Amino acid sequence: MSSLKRKEPPTSASQPKRNGSLTSFFGPPKTTASGGNPGSLTTSAADNAAAPPPSKFDKEKWVASLSEEQRKLLKLEIDTLDPSWLGQLKEEVTSPSFLELKRFLQKEIDSKQTIYPPLEDVYSWSRHCPLHKVRVVILGQDPYHGHNQAHGLCFSVRPPTPAPPSLKNIYIAIKKEYPSFSPPPKNSGLLTPWADQGVLLLNTCLTVRAGQANSHANHGWEKFTQKVIDTVVKVRTRGVVFLAWGSPAQKRCEKITGGRHLVLKSVHPSPLSAHRGFFDCGHFTKANEWLQSRYGPEGVIDWNLNVQHPIKAPPVQAPVKVMASQDRTPEEDGPVTELPEKKIGKPIVQQDEFDGEDDEDAIAALEEIAKQEDDAKKKAKSKVDETDKIGEHEAEKTD
Repeated sequence: MSSLKRKEPPTSASQPKRNGSLTSFFGPPKTTASGGNPGSLTTSAADNAAAPPPSKFDKEKWVASLSEEQRKLLKLEIDTLDPSWLGQLKEEVTSPSFLELKRFLQKEIDSKQTIYPPLEDVYSWSRHCPLHKVRVVILGQDPYHGHNQAHGLCFSVRPPTPAPPSLKNIYIAIKKEYPSFSPPPKNSGLLTPWADQGVLLLNTCLTVRAGQANSHANHGWEKFTQKVIDTVVKVRTRGVVFLAWGSPAQKRCEKITGGRHLVLKSVHPSPLSAHRGFFDCGHFTKANEWLQSRYGPEGVIDWNLNVQHPIKAPPVQAPVKVMASQDRTPEEDGPVTELPEKKIGKPIVQQDEFDGEDDEDAIAALEEIAKQEDDAKKKAKSKVDETDKIGEHEAEKTD
């Protein structure tokens, strides 16, 4: 495909049902007539054709069936997980393992740990990309663990935080496939225009302790997000493209077989591994070619990010809580556009995107680098030894 831009479809007569008052911070999806802004949220013929029948999920009835402890533990899910997802994941969120995960998170909060992303953004992927709109899934690992970075979409960061190294490499790959692509102004890393078109940007773990990568791994998020993937595979019967970058993401797609969905695999875009094939993987054009074959021209993704699409603040008066007993102030999460150096009285701490990196591709790349350095040292030592031997031989001749 020669163009980045997705063609805007005619206005649809049917709109997705509006989310409940506390379950969506972004309002209902809007339809736009042909000629609307690229990357804006639209309801297309492709979306309608692939959408499942209207959900019979009665959220109020389901909430009423929960025990008091479950309602407290699941307050965040009840208030902020999009109903299209909650209806499919209701058994999972009431499972003993997930409730134990929520108890763990509450202990983190009670011990005054700062958690990223801010709680109201943990499930922002579900609100930007309702289940009936999913056409592409990009799998990440751990949320960014620095201030004003993570906001619930993998690889994406809040403005004005600049794009991290892996995302910069993603931009380079898109540019190779679409020469007209230009990275966002000021090196922005906000990927909401992708999510609003049906790109599910899902991390393996949905929360992390500030400054401590992988600190919430192996507490239950992995099982939950695998259920999210399995739900997409089961429900989106018209077909979805999975972009599996790196060994961990590929392992999560192992059970996706047959011709219904497309799984595209590559090394991770991390600077530690991207040079081993990511820049030439061609995933963005391959995804769009496949989507056009399934959904028509309206189904392709416009990878352009140079659109006006600010993150909207939640319409609730108080911060969202993990449990009803939680008391948290907005200052603890930080304002949307505040840079770390503007926090008066607080030291600047540079966060490394790869602190705690456990990607197998990255580990392999580090091992390769270490081996190359070791080989170089051996060659250098060998040359020194050879020079010494020549010197000794010449000295013997002189004697």
